[in-house]
Amino acid sequence: MAGRGGPGEGVGPASVDGRGGPGEGVGPASVAGRAMGPASVAGRRLYSIADHAATLVFAVEGASAGVVAGLDVLGILVVGFCTALAGGILRDVLLGEAPPAAFRSPSRIVVALAGDAFTCLVAGELGSVPVGVLGAFDAAGLALFAVTGAQKALEHRSNGLVVVILGTMTAVGGGVVRDILLNRVPIVLSSDLYATAAAAGALVVYIATRARLTPVLAMTAGFVVCFVLRVLALAYGWQLPSFR
Repeated sequence: MAGRGGPGEGVGPASVDGRGGPGEGVGPASVAGRAMGPASVAGRRLYSIADHAATLVFAVEGASAGVVAGLDVLGILVVGFCTALAGGILRDVLLGEAPPAAFRSPSRIVVALAGDAFTCLVAGELGSVPVGVLGAFDAAGLALFAVTGAQKALEHRSNGLVVVILGTMTAVGGGVVRDILLNRVPIVLSSDLYATAAAAGALVVYIATRARLTPVLAMTAGFVVCFVLRVLALAYGWQLPSFR
């Protein structure tokens, strides 16, 4: 790979290097030899919005799991916080970004804590939320993290396999930590098309990028594929083959 961007550059104009051929990391960090256009600005904004939205969704989802498990307030905050940030931190560490984005700016930490606090305030109402709504909520967080993980890997000029792997790990990493903290089998190992849906979404981002779609369209397409696959899997019980 010909990436010249060093650790910590990630998404944004700091990693524009004046070079780069077709198919290399598409988005604001990899714009080659030309000024930042509207599509690049939109891509950068969409990435930030999606990453923060995913953080909020997973904070609420993780904190809700802590409430259901009967944890005290501190336990709920810890589980929600780790669920929201673990996947992104893992992604950044593997990409060589030090410190990870979650620690370079307080915004993600604030968003995660806000989601945890909100969940604590409405804890008494969680039992009345339909299971389907909770499933769709989790699917949205999964899809958001899958596409942001894939996009950030592209910004670092990663190959297709790495893009899919990092997109998937970003999406499922927080859930794995959540389930370990709650002493249960990680959902990624047993649920209906969970990691598979994330991998599909990340793959779509990569393919769309190679097809020269803008980052906005690539991430939107990846989100839709991941979200729809996950929701359909929940609705119809789609699963990969097992040997039980």
